[in-house]
Amino acid sequence: MSPRCRHCVSLLVMAAAVLLTAIHPIAPASAQGVQAQAQAPAQAPGGAPVIERILVEGAQRIEPDTIRTYLHVEEGDRFAPDRIDRSLKDLFATGLFADVSLRREGNDLVVVVVENPIINRVAFEGNKRIQNEALSPEVQLRPRAVFTRSKVQDDVKRILEVYRRSGRYAVAVDPKIIELPQNRVDLVFEIDEGPATYVRRITFVGNKAFSDSDLRSVIATKEERWYRLLSSSDTFDPDRLTYDRELLRRYYLENGYADFEVRAAAAELTPDRESFFLTFTVNEGDRYRVGAVDIEASLEDLTPEMLRPAVLIEEGDWYDASLIDRTVEDITERVGSLGYAFVDVRPQIKRDREANTISITFDVREGPRVFVERIEIEGNVRTLDEVIRREIQLVEGDAFNSAKLRRSRQRIRDLGYFKTVEVTNEPVVDKPDRTVITVDVEEQSTGELSFGVGWSSSLGALVEVGIRERNLLGRGQDLSMRLSWAERRTELDLSFTEPYFLDRPIAAGFDLFAVDRDLQDESSHQLRQQGGSLRFGYKYNERWRHDFKYTLQRQEIFDVEDDASLFIQEQEGTEVLSMLGHALTYDTRDSRLIPSEGYRFQIANDLAGLGGDARFLRTDLEASYHYPLGDEFNWDPEWVIGVRGHAGYILGLGEDVSIRHRYFLGGNNLRGFAASGAGARDRGTGDALGGNWIVDGSLELRVPLGLPEELGLGAKLFTDWGTSGVPDGVPDEDLDHDVSLRGSVGVGLLWSSPLGPVNIELATPVVKQPYDEEEFFRLSFGSRF
Repeated sequence: MSPRCRHCVSLLVMAAAVLLTAIHPIAPASAQGVQAQAQAPAQAPGGAPVIERILVEGAQRIEPDTIRTYLHVEEGDRFAPDRIDRSLKDLFATGLFADVSLRREGNDLVVVVVENPIINRVAFEGNKRIQNEALSPEVQLRPRAVFTRSKVQDDVKRILEVYRRSGRYAVAVDPKIIELPQNRVDLVFEIDEGPATYVRRITFVGNKAFSDSDLRSVIATKEERWYRLLSSSDTFDPDRLTYDRELLRRYYLENGYADFEVRAAAAELTPDRESFFLTFTVNEGDRYRVGAVDIEASLEDLTPEMLRPAVLIEEGDWYDASLIDRTVEDITERVGSLGYAFVDVRPQIKRDREANTISITFDVREGPRVFVERIEIEGNVRTLDEVIRREIQLVEGDAFNSAKLRRSRQRIRDLGYFKTVEVTNEPVVDKPDRTVITVDVEEQSTGELSFGVGWSSSLGALVEVGIRERNLLGRGQDLSMRLSWAERRTELDLSFTEPYFLDRPIAAGFDLFAVDRDLQDESSHQLRQQGGSLRFGYKYNERWRHDFKYTLQRQEIFDVEDDASLFIQEQEGTEVLSMLGHALTYDTRDSRLIPSEGYRFQIANDLAGLGGDARFLRTDLEASYHYPLGDEFNWDPEWVIGVRGHAGYILGLGEDVSIRHRYFLGGNNLRGFAASGAGARDRGTGDALGGNWIVDGSLELRVPLGLPEELGLGAKLFTDWGTSGVPDGVPDEDLDHDVSLRGSVGVGLLWSSPLGPVNIELATPVVKQPYDEEEFFRLSFGSRF
């Protein structure tokens, strides 16, 4: 046999042996194969190992089945690395665990968790400037919540932001954890408040028309000064800085600078982190006057002449963006009053940069036909819905009117019950002709407790205590009580007002009062008044108001001096007054206490004799007018001139008018003269007897002192003039009286104090009679106009 044949035979023998081994395996080898197969993991059809069990370790509060729901694998699935990795991430994302690990043990997947502890208590330490009540709502973590480090860091950032809003940028917050049994912890925020971060200097770059001091008075942020101890306006607040940009923009747009822009507002923190330097970079642009002012009306039967009275801006005036907005509102209101439910007023502005004029065309056209679907009120916890709803000048089903919506927002804000008021409207899905009005409010405290002490030249030393609730039980009712004690007057008042009597816009209420007045210096007697009144009033519109009152009171003249005038002694005793009166008022003033613009007119009549002892008819006319000279002469806006006038007449009906009801001249209505110091007197005793008519008036000029606005200090120059008539039942030969005018001139200091306006006045008579009594210095609380 050749070598090649022997090789082939060998190959055939080996092949046969392998085949036989496969068909009949050797016994020992077969046993070892079975044992190895038992130790190997189960194989999926694709050859990968399969999860037989999922075991959870370390769970205390959380059920293992709950943990398994976050996994992306189940028993019987393959050990897929990508799905196991996603399971690990999702378990961490729950925020329930401080640590999570997944491992494989044979056919088992073992999930090991370390649960985050439960918060037992959240506390603040080291906070003095900001109380716990203000910090607690800012943090997310609460008792019984799950502790996570990410939420703790978020809460630290929120606490830092609260302090920064209050002007403290050097604050440090260190969270501490106190471990407790049963996997619980106390979370304590240790706060180092640091010093307040004040605004040291505010500068402006690019301003030419207005000085830095003018612009500083416009913005809300102020420079650090000692007299701002009770204010936070001199601490840095980034939100206030944004508001300052808007205030600057409004100021320039109201003064003719239509191209004005704030290019930058930078805040630089000093290295010691105790102060800020603010820099506003502005571009004033050119100043514009108003060019042609036109009205285009495309509504049927509506002509521009019908709308012309609503236009508040005239050709030649300096451009004022605020007047354009007010004109749009007035035109919208006027068109609505003419019966047009859907109107859209758009001001078209055209600049002439060469002539520096802006022409304005008010385009009045029919607006989209949109109706109010519903009105939703949110945020009110204490105040009833109806109190807010009755101030909204739209109801469900009305044609939508944006001007009425803006007025409604202002009416709700004027209530004084809410810190913020937001009124919005959104279209209804699938209903383009419907809109939903949403009123979102944030309530504030409406209770007031006041205490004041002072001194008045007419009353002497005084103490006053008052309590008031302006939103009683959330119904919008006003309840107040005031006790005032002074050397020459004691007064107790209780007042209640229901602003919507019988669900109508009628303010109704009652007053109870008791007053003791010492009139010994003026008329040698004392006067005691006790009684009450019922009143109601309503508004015709925003300016016209009509009030009615019925008064029933007991009046007693007592403690009359032995040497008093016989005409006063004969009136000693008690009188019952039953009086019905009304007052019609027209008021356009911008403020009731310290007005700077607008006028007021009132006519009032009182009729006594519907029962009681007194019988008379009294009429009073009052008028005042205020005009800001700053607008006319481009002066400081605090230059304001005011004129006031009053005339009154009382007529006895079948009997003489008692001294209790006569007019007296001097004091508040004629400065420079003592109270009741000018007018008719008993020639023998010098007692003031008053008169049956009076005319008095004032001319006053308020002058700025150049001091910071927040001090509330201003000066004034004034002159008062007046005269009065003679009393009933007193012969002329027993009187010192002259109907000639009395007059005085003076200066004063006006302080807008936290307790109300305080007037300090120095005046001297320039026209008087020998028997008149003078008063050089006068201090009073309240406004004259």
